[in-house]
Order: sequence, then C-alpha cells, then structure tokens
Amino acid sequence: MTEGKMTEAKMTEGKETKKILFVMTGADEWTLNDGSKHKTGFWAEEAAAPLEVFREAGYTVTVATPGGVRPPVDEASLAPDAVGSAVRAERIRTIVETAAELRDPVALADVDVTDYDAVFVPGGHGPMEDLASDDDAGRLLIAADRARKTIGIVCHGPAILLAAKDDDGVNTFSGRKVTCFGNAEEQQAGLADKAPWLLEDRLTHEGFRVTLGLPWTVHTEADGNLLTGQNPASSETLAREVLQRLRKQVAVAI
Repeated sequence: MTEGKMTEAKMTEGKETKKILFVMTGADEWTLNDGSKHKTGFWAEEAAAPLEVFREAGYTVTVATPGGVRPPVDEASLAPDAVGSAVRAERIRTIVETAAELRDPVALADVDVTDYDAVFVPGGHGPMEDLASDDDAGRLLIAADRARKTIGIVCHGPAILLAAKDDDGVNTFSGRKVTCFGNAEEQQAGLADKAPWLLEDRLTHEGFRVTLGLPWTVHTEADGNLLTGQNPASSETLAREVLQRLRKQVAVAI
C-alpha cells in the first residue's frame, strides 16, 4: 500500500470510530432553598448546538445519564426569547424532539470512557440537582481526565466537577481554570436568591480558578484538556473548540 493510501485508510478508519459522550442530567426538578421544586432539565441550546456541530463533523454521539433515564429538556429553554429568535427556537426544538441520541441514553455506571474521543456536558439547572453529587459522574470525569480525553462542559454543566473527588475527598480538578454560569447571570435570571447554592461560589470554594466574561456574552476557558463555556451563548463556540482539539489529535496520530 502506498503512503498516500495508508494515510487515507487511517483517516477513513478514524471517521468510522469517532465518538463523543454526552453526560447529561436526568433531573427534571431543582430543589430550591425553601424546599420547593423548580421545573428544569437540560438547557436545549446547550445540547442541540453542540450535537449539530459534532454530527456535521462525522462524530457519533452517545448520551449517558444517571440510571440511564431519558434526559428531560427545560421547557423554558425552547422559548424564542431564550435563544433570540423564533426561527432559531424552532430549529433547536426540532433537534431536541427528533434526536435519536436523546431517546435512548445509557447509564453512567455502564460507561467505559476509553471508548470515546471526548466528553461533553451540557448545562441547565438539572446538573445542579444530580450530576453535582453523582458518584458515577465523578468517577467518569476522573477517568476521562486520566486518559487525557478532551472534556467540554458548558454553563451549569461544570457542577459535575464538584463530584470529581478521589477516595480522600479531594477534588481531582481543583486548581484548574474554568468558567461557568456566573452569579450575576443567575441574579439576572431571577433565581439567585432562591438557589440553595451558586455554581460560581461553589467552584471557587473548591479551589477552582473561575473566570467570567460579561453576562450573557460568549466566553470560554481552556486548562489542559478541560474546556469550559460560561453560558448558553457559549455552547456552540465551546463545541467547535472541542472539535478543533480532536482534529489536532487526529493530525498528530496520522
């Protein structure tokens, strides 16, 4: 086989095995500080936009949730004012309602992260309820980091980092630079005073170096293999940055 055909064969082989794991919430309610329940789930744009990016690049996406339950969408995230226009809202709704990936998730406990090229975690308030304290989510994230997998996490998704503790209770990711849905954004969204805790505060308390852009603007951070996005507007940009990392890895491997 000539060198050119060998390279082509390697690229073809890579296309057949390109896989990304979406770790998603299974919670459809968020417990507020007075014990009441706020309807929630995943934020539609934060799953739909990255899913579209990865599909177009030829990646197969597998969704994993606690217990393998179907991830619930936050209905508020499907409204036109949540994404800026009726046209975009309809596009996002169509993706969410038709995506086969979202209908048949696997259980986090059953995932071997070495089977995937990258891990991506969409946000929404759901992860604040379950992923932030889910042992399987924590173990998976630690395993992904040790395997040097690219990890992308957006908005409230970085709550999952709180679960990534070793046997001594030390957070594996502590000290890393990250961004997340900030206190100012939570305040402007109207839920800061009702929240049992704020993500920016918790991450800071755990030793993360939290950086933020202006509220609602696109802002991402990268620290080694860990890439984070601040808010829904950052989800597509973050997905493309994850994709760029993966392409560089493929180029090096070839």
